[in-house]
This record gives sequence, structure tokens and C-alpha cells, in this order.
Amino acid sequence: MNSSLDPVTLAVIQNGLTQVCNEMDLAFVRAAFSPVISEALDRSDGIYAAEDGALIAQGDLGLPVFVGTMQFGTREVIRRAKRIAPGDLYIVNDPYLGGTHLMDVRFVKPFFYKGELFSWLANTGHWPDTGGAVPGGFSANATEVEQEGLRLPPVKLFKEGEMDEEILAIILSNIRIADQRIGDIKAQAAALAVGERRLTLLLDRYGRETVEAAIGELRVRAEQQMRAKIEQIPDGIYRGKAFVDSDGVVNEALRIAMKITKTGSDLHFDMTGSSPPCQGPMNSVIATTRSSIYLAIKHIFPDVPINAGTFAPLHIEDPMGTFLYAEYPRPVSGCAAEVSQRIAEAVFAALTPAIPDLLFAAPAGTSGNFAMGGHDPKTDRSYVMYLISGGGYGGSVDGDGISNGCSTIGISKTTPIEIIEQRYPVLIERYALHEGSGGAGEHRGGFGVDYRVRLRRGTARASFVMDHGRSGPLGALGGSDGGVNTVVVERGGERYHPPHLSKDQGILIGEGDGVLVKTPGGGGYGDPMKRDPAMVATDVRRGYYTPDQARERFGVVLDPATGTVIEAETDRWRRARAA
Repeated sequence: MNSSLDPVTLAVIQNGLTQVCNEMDLAFVRAAFSPVISEALDRSDGIYAAEDGALIAQGDLGLPVFVGTMQFGTREVIRRAKRIAPGDLYIVNDPYLGGTHLMDVRFVKPFFYKGELFSWLANTGHWPDTGGAVPGGFSANATEVEQEGLRLPPVKLFKEGEMDEEILAIILSNIRIADQRIGDIKAQAAALAVGERRLTLLLDRYGRETVEAAIGELRVRAEQQMRAKIEQIPDGIYRGKAFVDSDGVVNEALRIAMKITKTGSDLHFDMTGSSPPCQGPMNSVIATTRSSIYLAIKHIFPDVPINAGTFAPLHIEDPMGTFLYAEYPRPVSGCAAEVSQRIAEAVFAALTPAIPDLLFAAPAGTSGNFAMGGHDPKTDRSYVMYLISGGGYGGSVDGDGISNGCSTIGISKTTPIEIIEQRYPVLIERYALHEGSGGAGEHRGGFGVDYRVRLRRGTARASFVMDHGRSGPLGALGGSDGGVNTVVVERGGERYHPPHLSKDQGILIGEGDGVLVKTPGGGGYGDPMKRDPAMVATDVRRGYYTPDQARERFGVVLDPATGTVIEAETDRWRRARAA
């Protein structure tokens, strides 16, 4: 340990840096206009190193997928920044410059302490629209990035504290509901201003030299802790795979081939055997691909603190020539919300045999991106509604998976129904568990959600970029896969099923038409025949499974009158084991 730092001071500074980020997160959420930020929490704030953008600290409630991308994105701003001054603030959403998709807009600000550059502050917020072919930006049929929206390289939106009205005018002239975006822009900038004040107070209290020494020590310790965790994995080569339903254009599955080599305290990731670049928007930029692996390992070892040192033992070979290394002009709107989760799923699948007690069956693995835009004749205002939905988590050695959990990539949650109905001309007619969707296992998967949205007035265009409609989340160690995602559009009394299952765009709907979505359940963990028959009976009584599903999936036969167990394959298994 650095000789100038005592353990108490180090811990206080560590918590102080995180608290700076937490306060930025809270300021952003409380001031944002868009429900996707203020209610769904699709945002993140962090502190990054002055010289290379390496992660220093991120808020406790920031989206995990942004851990890596904001680090890479800040690095790209640093490479392009010239003549920076206090009060400058860059805006950027270019996916190929350390980003995700165009809707994730990043603000990056140099932080000066006593006239000298100390670090960079950055945040990312999901804007409900950045232009493009369809409201919301999730263009399921896009074949080039220009169809997805306005792409911004790093440009100074604020110069020495003053907003550049000309740049703002260019942005607002190229996006929908532009009059509503100024609230998010000011909220995003205000959050970084809060970070400046709080970080200044921390430096005033402990001094620049002490804080810099603490940052260096925390980075070393995070690497040491991660290496200690990795050493729990036996040396060897592990392989896993996952599939994206389709790219939205060509109706064929995309394969992620994950090869993990563990040697000592290092992990090497090779995905070069994955599918080639695709025509549709399911390509992943390298920053998102890397961040997906970071978040997967953080899921496995959640108690390791987050900074640049955390990921030093993770070595990722660039999967050039595959859809996981998107280059301009490949469309990428599905990379952060969908492909990232398939990458994490492949990591889980590869390492589960090696560390089964630390891992779990696959979670729902889709953000359920549902965007709908139109004009409300009652308010005479245009709108873009963007919904994220939860799904089931996979079972684990510790028990059943939770139901309606947030996605693998973050803590974003569904906007409350009351807010949705207040802000948009829709009625949420149903919001329930997706019964039967939990994968069978000794510890079953959690259940997805089943919801129905009805348009109350006017017309609108609906778009979806979801996944796991072709196959459900993978079970583990003998467990069954979770239930699949489904989308049905009711128009004029007829039911429309998207050809790509849960991907489509620009579907015109009118007053009284509805959209029905069922999200995936989590995979099951362990042999379903080992599940306690009494627990199966309880699940049936609660409506999670039907009696037929209990018999088919768990080998449990129930009395139709009383719901009690008549016969169970598990009983025969126990008797055989005892004999």
C-alpha cells in the first residue's frame, strides 16, 4: 500500500469518489425530462483519468454496460480535444468512437482543479429519439447507420460555460420532439456541474496529492482483487455460444462463439469464430463488445470494486471480420441493448461448468426495446414513447431466478404504468407475469412479463428491437431453456406477427389497435427431476405453470381436484438413489 495513505483515508476517498458519481446520477435523474431517464434510469455518470480516460469511479446505480464504453468514449474525446478550458463540454454519440448506439448520447467535460486539468467527468443518457427512419431510433430494418439517426463526433456544445446555439440548432433540427430535448440536455450538463462542485470539495479536503495517490492505489487493489477471483477458475480452455435471432433484415440466426482461456490470474477471450458482419442493426461496435465481457465478469464477481484496474486481467482479442466488430457504415442500434446480452450469455455458458456454484442459468437477455411515435390529437403534440421491459433471471445454486428482473446490462426498469398513461395516449390493459416462461430445473428460472398496450387516439408507428424470440435463454447443468419473447400487433381486428419474431419497424397502428408483448423467462438450473414436487405444486397453485406443464417439465402429476402431488418422477429418482 502507498506509504502516505492509511486504510481509513483510502476507504473514505474511495467512497467519496463513488458518492460524487452517485450525486451526478441523482441530479441527472431528477432534472431529466424524458421518462426513459427520469423513471427508467437509462443513464450513467463517472470520473475518468486526465491522460487516457481510464475509469476512476462510476455511480452505484449506473448502467454496467456503460462502464467500458464511457471509458473508451472519453479516450476518443481526449484524442480529439484541442485547447480545452474550464466550462467546455463535449457532446458525442458516434458509436464507432467508443459508443453504443446513437440514442446513447455522451457528455464529456474536462475537470480543472486550481487551474490544472485533474480528470474528465462524463455521463451517458438515452435520448428517446435522435432522428432516423423511425421514431425512437430502433430501426429494425436499417442497413446503414445513417438510417438510425443523427451521428455526432465529439463537438463542443458548451464553450467556457456558454452553450453554442448554432450546434444546438443543428442537433434539434435533426431529431423528433426537439422542443422536449432541451430539458434532457440541460439536465445532463447540470449533472456534470454537480460533479465538479463535489469533486472540488473532496480535493479541497484531502489535497490533490493524496487523492491522486488514493486513485492509483485503488486501481492496483481492484486488479489484485479481480486476479484473486479469477484464480478460483481452474486453468483451461472453456467454450460457450449464444445466438441472436436475426439481424432484422436477413432472417437467419447470428452465432457468438466464445472461447475463454484461463491461465493463472488472466482470462483471454476469443470470439473470432462468430458470424460475419450482418446487414441489419445487430452489429456491435468494439467498445460495446468489450464492455459486454466486462459486465459479464462483474456479474460473476460482483464484490470487486469498479475502476480501470478491475478489467486489467481481461484480455480481449478484437473479433475483426465478425458482427462483433462493427465498422462504419454498419447499423448498430441493437448492439447495446441486445447483442451485448448475448455476449454476456456466451461468457456465462462457457464458465458455468468450471465454476457452477458461482454462476447461473441465462437471464432473459433482452431489453425489450419498444418505441412508438405519433401525434396526440388531444394535446396537439407529437411524442415518442420508449419502453424497456424486464424478464426472468436464471436459476442458480442458491435458488429460483427472480421474475421481471432488469436486463443483464443494467439497472434500467420499466417506466411506471401511471407515468406512461399520463404522458402518452395509450392504455396499459394488462401487466402480468408471463406464465410458464420460467425454464424447468431443480431451481427454475424466473418469469418474464406479459403486457398489452392499446392506442387510445390518433395514429402512431411502432418499432421493436428485441431478442430471444427464436430460442429461449439457456438452461444450465441440465436445466431447460426459458420461454421465448413474443410480439403480436392487433390492427383492425387482425393479428400481425413480425416475420422476424420480435424485430420490426414502422408498423402503422390506429385508435383502438394494440401491441401484445411477452418477454422471456430465465433458464432453469440443474435437473428438473430433482425439484421438490411440493414446490412444483406450489408453482401450479400460483398459476406459474399449468398441471400439464408440471407433468411434462418436472415429471410431477397433480390431483386435479386438490392440487396435491399424486406421483412424481422425482420420487422415483430418490428411491433409486436410496437403493
